[in-house]
Order: sequence, then structure tokens, then C-alpha cells
Amino acid sequence: MKAELIQTLHPQAGKTNKRISLEKYNFIRDHLLSILAKLEPTHTELMEELYQRVKDNFDGGVQWYGETVKLDLEARNLIARTLTKPERYFLKEKIDQ
Repeated sequence: MKAELIQTLHPQAGKTNKRISLEKYNFIRDHLLSILAKLEPTHTELMEELYQRVKDNFDGGVQWYGETVKLDLEARNLIARTLTKPERYFLKEKIDQ
């Protein structure tokens, strides 16, 4: 049976993001939202925390999927970046975990 796919969005107008496995999308999304419910990390910190959480239970490039899903969550207005340098990521609204 073929895996169900999701067309991810990109926050920058005119750019197209990737079609990926819905199962992998949901797995990475849940972990990213869980991290952001507790922390306001930089991009590097976010990707490192994601990697540490899922590396033993994920088949695929954690950083690549993490970036793809992060961009999608930004495009859907679920997460945002601060205007400070370095940029930090945060939840736009508290999401039930």
C-alpha cells in the first residue's frame, strides 16, 4: 500500500515546499510542537533537540524532515520567529499536547 502524502507549505510566497509522508510529517510535527511548548530555541538548538529526541525512532534525515515541517508550521501560522538575532522559534498559540 502506498504511503499517504502531504503537500507541505512554505512561508515565503512563490516557493513550493515538498510532498512528504503524512506519517513522518505528523511524527516530526508533534516533536517540534512539543519542543516549542517548553523552549524558545534558536534554529540550531531546535534541530539539535529534535535530532536527540527522534534519532533512534525515525527512518530518514531528521534535519531535512525537521526543516521541511518547520517551514510548513511557519506557513500555517502555528510557529513564528522572533525579530532578534539570533532568531528564536516560538508557538504562536498554546497547542494542546
